[in-house]
Amino acid sequence: MSEATETRQDAPGERRLRKRLYSLGEEIANSVSHGVGVLLAIAALVLLIVASVSHGGGVRLAAALIMGISLIVEYLFSTLYHALAPEKAKAVFRVLDHCGIYLLIAGSYAPFSLITLAGRGGLELCVAVWVVAAVGIVAECLLRERQPAWLTAAVYVLMGWLVVFRVGDLWELLPPPAFWLLLAGGLSYTVGAVFYAVKKVPYLHFVFHLFTLAGSVCITLSALLFVV
Repeated sequence: MSEATETRQDAPGERRLRKRLYSLGEEIANSVSHGVGVLLAIAALVLLIVASVSHGGGVRLAAALIMGISLIVEYLFSTLYHALAPEKAKAVFRVLDHCGIYLLIAGSYAPFSLITLAGRGGLELCVAVWVVAAVGIVAECLLRERQPAWLTAAVYVLMGWLVVFRVGDLWELLPPPAFWLLLAGGLSYTVGAVFYAVKKVPYLHFVFHLFTLAGSVCITLSALLFVV
């Protein structure tokens, strides 16, 4: 996420980080895992753009860009946060990392809401998700360390499952493999959120990272192979 106590006055988030949320070994695992995520996200963006261009349509390209860029932004923020030493920059990237999760979730909706659900409430779903993301990002920037991890995780999960209001349409419109990949991704994110909320058990945050990666892979494959 130096162990020595500093004499100068630090911001609350910085003081907490100076106590080191995670061991060095954990931070190596955390940064490497989402460093791999950055590479996969870059590859995903390229493939999404190629697929959208080959099928034509500005909406497809926009959805591909939103999804791919949101993946890159979150995994990059997370990697830098975990790789940095416990100083002020780490506190800043911790906030950016948490904000990036909102972007990741909202960005993952783009292909399904703008393409699959076009004319079936998809635009309304997209707007709702981005409104929640915007509120969450503002709250994260203002509250920082003053909100418990379980509450943040709960908001992430609720935001991710807003899709249930259109699950019948998705079942009707998506090929079965696309639907099950999407569902697997959502479940993976949800299980990961449980591990995210637990801070005192070593390496559980790394496990959260693995579930996040698995969720991103499943949802991206669903969008890439069957939607964009």
